[in-house]
Amino acid sequence: MEVDCENCAGCCVDWRPLADVPEHERRGPQRPLDDTYNLVPLTREDVRGFLDAGLADALTPRLWEASDGPSVEIDGHEVAAIAGKPAFFVGIRKLPKPVAPFDADASWLPTCAFLDPETLQCRVHDSDVYPEECAEYPGHNLALDVDTECERVERDVGGDRLLDGEPPDEQSSLLFGPQAVGEKVFAYPDPDDLADGTPGSGSDREHGGRVASTGVLERLAEGALTAEDRARFVAVTAASAPGTTAVEPNKREQAYETALDADSWVGAAAREWAERAGSDDPDPGLGGAVEEARGAPPTPGWGALDS
Repeated sequence: MEVDCENCAGCCVDWRPLADVPEHERRGPQRPLDDTYNLVPLTREDVRGFLDAGLADALTPRLWEASDGPSVEIDGHEVAAIAGKPAFFVGIRKLPKPVAPFDADASWLPTCAFLDPETLQCRVHDSDVYPEECAEYPGHNLALDVDTECERVERDVGGDRLLDGEPPDEQSSLLFGPQAVGEKVFAYPDPDDLADGTPGSGSDREHGGRVASTGVLERLAEGALTAEDRARFVAVTAASAPGTTAVEPNKREQAYETALDADSWVGAAAREWAERAGSDDPDPGLGGAVEEARGAPPTPGWGALDS
């Protein structure tokens, strides 16, 4: 497997506004409630690693509207469920950043929280928290003979990105069906906790004191999750047991408090990116002032890798 990632980041950026891209994530009976493109499913160990590193504020959940199969009703949504509990996975937040993939003009696009908008390189690549799915991409797609983002970029933008389509001999388990439960797909144990008007594990106040007046699922669909919302799902993930829907209460509570206390460079940058996206010109060089000034790891640039 060999890919050319320079000046691409197609798997890290929502580049749908730059091309007429078919909506591959909204086919079939289980449709995400959110509108995030290419949300990477993290393993339980990935999530625990981010939690331990103080980066839980970089994470966000995904749930699905179910038109077929097991479900549970919450605030008018039939949500895909496991044993009567809402099913979800946790991924990395996408934030509005000024990026210019594929030599396009810079624009504000939803971008992985860890992507340097100037170099289009991952700030946590090869670090202890680099997600398993990212490290092996597009290996799983190739093994399953499923379209890769590299091929979508080639088809809709041009260029050569997937240089060798042979899947690697060694990669982690694909985790399908029951074996994914408690490892990549989790069950939220308290469906009523997600309903409109239910206080749940926290005060439902985002940083800054705004009181959330809608249910978690509505906020998810609107892209308006609070820090408490995200911490709930991170905590359940971290306290889940592989192969079951069991959640250890003490671990959950500890993980919730740790997640809620997270105030990393990602969280601070997210707030500034949101403010700048509504008023500033899209300048990829802002990554230094918005992210690295807050402690984000720098990236080497493609010239350094070539040499």
